[in-house]
Amino acid sequence: MPVKYVESHIWDKYLRTDRLPHIWCPGCGIGSVLSAFLQAVEKANIDPKKLVVVSGIGCTGRVAGYIKVDSFHTTHGRPIPFAMGLKLARPDLHVVVFSGDGDLVTIGGNHLIHAARRNVDILVICVNNFNYGMTGGQVGATTPEGAYTTTTPYGNPERPFNLPYLLAAAGAVYVARWTSLHVRRLAWSITEAFQKKGFRFIEVLSPCPTAYGRRNRMPDALEMLKFFRDNCEIRDFADPKEVDIVPGKKIILGKFVDIAEEKKTFEEKIYELINKYRKV
Repeated sequence: MPVKYVESHIWDKYLRTDRLPHIWCPGCGIGSVLSAFLQAVEKANIDPKKLVVVSGIGCTGRVAGYIKVDSFHTTHGRPIPFAMGLKLARPDLHVVVFSGDGDLVTIGGNHLIHAARRNVDILVICVNNFNYGMTGGQVGATTPEGAYTTTTPYGNPERPFNLPYLLAAAGAVYVARWTSLHVRRLAWSITEAFQKKGFRFIEVLSPCPTAYGRRNRMPDALEMLKFFRDNCEIRDFADPKEVDIVPGKKIILGKFVDIAEEKKTFEEKIYELINKYRKV
């Protein structure tokens, strides 16, 4: 007789265990972020049948394939427009975009800022490991100035995006930044974001020891986690304009934006127009 699988971990009920072990490198922080996300799903009492996870291409993009809910692994830089379509068709769903900085910001940046501008009712979790981890460790729009990557062997000459400031300026109703070391605060932040309506954005700084860390004097995950421990400072409601990631300065974490007054979402406005002209 075939052996019946017995759940052996608290999160097995949310995971496609037949696809494990995962592909992430030893020391990668994405697994910790995923665990915090599943904890938030549980705490917020989200019905898995009403939860949709959309990812793009990249290391973090593999998350969609491991979660046992309706999930979609889309083309590079395009998870947000895909998620917008889902939310418009099924406004009753909790739609989460869970992807990396290369996918969401460097390639998909235009979609990101316009989704915030429109106040699309989705939660975006951006795992920022400061480079294109899956495709060779190239420079991206979040790579710190002076950092070494495969395409900036003499140091990155470009100023990176300050993501909390970018999304706050674009109109997000909730903006936070944590690291994969701060898992409890991250889980609570995601739980809180689940309970809000509108465009919500959480940046999660994560180790990439294989591609980024070893080129920047942090060759293993422990070194990168120690870096986060020693160089991060929590300042809730700090001015997003002042939370740039600058070498030699403290990295500011926390919840920066939490707009209490509900604004109409993009979906609500669209359905109002549909109902208005349906009666004409």
